[in-house]
Amino acid sequence: MSAPVEYWNQESHRLAAAEIDMQYWLFMEAGERLEHVAVLGLGYVGCVTAACLAELGHNVVGVDTDGFKVQSILDGTAPFYEPGLDDLIRRGRAAGRLTASRDLAAVLPDCDLALICVGTPSARNGSPNLQYLTRVVDEIATVLAANPKPFIVAIRSTVFPGTCEEFVIPRFSAGAGISVVSNPEFMREGSAVQDFLTPSLLVIGGSVETALYRVAQLYARLPVPPSLVSLRTAELIKYACNAFHAVKVTFANEIGAVANALGIPAREVMETFCKDTVLNLSPAYLKPGFAFGGSCLPKDLRALVHRAGQSDLSLPLLQAVLPSNDQQIARAIRSILDLPFDRIGVFGLAFKENTDDLRESPVVTMLETLIGKGRNVRVFDPHIQLNQIYGSNQRFLLSAIPHIGKLLDSSLEEMLRWAECVVTTLKADPEASEKIRAAGLPVLDLAYGRALPG
Repeated sequence: MSAPVEYWNQESHRLAAAEIDMQYWLFMEAGERLEHVAVLGLGYVGCVTAACLAELGHNVVGVDTDGFKVQSILDGTAPFYEPGLDDLIRRGRAAGRLTASRDLAAVLPDCDLALICVGTPSARNGSPNLQYLTRVVDEIATVLAANPKPFIVAIRSTVFPGTCEEFVIPRFSAGAGISVVSNPEFMREGSAVQDFLTPSLLVIGGSVETALYRVAQLYARLPVPPSLVSLRTAELIKYACNAFHAVKVTFANEIGAVANALGIPAREVMETFCKDTVLNLSPAYLKPGFAFGGSCLPKDLRALVHRAGQSDLSLPLLQAVLPSNDQQIARAIRSILDLPFDRIGVFGLAFKENTDDLRESPVVTMLETLIGKGRNVRVFDPHIQLNQIYGSNQRFLLSAIPHIGKLLDSSLEEMLRWAECVVTTLKADPEASEKIRAAGLPVLDLAYGRALPG
């Protein structure tokens, strides 16, 4: 598969040609395609998915072993309350685009693709229970073995990365023409219809391009740019989203607890906080990379947690941030210690790029450990020369690494000539990146969160 692509598709089918490959362009230029879709599982996700796809013009059959759910759809009503769902089902039934059945074998041969929307509840150990998923996949495999044809199976159920590759794909015969994609849902109970028809994110993952395009075209009338990614990426994105939502709720509650303890209006704090859409409610900081440091974040987190403790408040989320940051440094150190090289060049010493601030730099902590483990290390930072730093910056560095002068190279070229490999802790500018690339040395890139095993 080629690199992940994104496109913007409204009813006029306007495409960002520079961002997609020619095969995708030709596929979409062929025109809108209305599919015959089987939606397997008629719970909240499946029922809303079936009704909304019918609203978009597709012919949809919902399949479930629960007779009540099936009969509800056949009667033109929703089997549970969800705002707007009754109207969609009624319109879908009236237009002849929506039906339902308990007999998968009877309806699947007439369909082009199946969307699996069965539950994956937690097992006792916290892992997803896949019994419903594997059962329906086995049923699909049996039906298609008797009625072979090209077919797409899209997993909308929330499943852990690797599930499609390890549990779904192996259940289909090799060469049977069955493509598996991951198409996670991002709907909230109580606003599921609105979330489906006006989505903020649409993800489709897989390795077969034509299957990705076919599933993307299901949503062609929606004002959203589908993100076409790998199978495992699509599976993990769902968990990342839900984890972040949980973190946001907990963060707001913990800040609210501190505010209440100090007699400060909590809603005023968070409402003002949310007005910053550049750093707070934005992609800022949401990029895997090396640990944070500097003169603000560590200090202020400690102060906040300490002050909360004086008010007998426990803030488990905020209390875990600095230990989590320490673990990121530890993972980086383990990755470097595992390198089969004697001479290690490190690009970057400050706590982030475009500064010479060394206070609480995670790189300094990392170097202390590597030197203590007997590793041969040399360092270059484009903004740090030992004879040009002074004050608290200099005191911090010399107290942490007294012989830092022997480790700091005055030029990147000097470090690259000495090193057998390079560890980048900061994002290099284009000129430095080209020099590192041209040196032909192995690179462990911590700045972008790569090669950091758990």
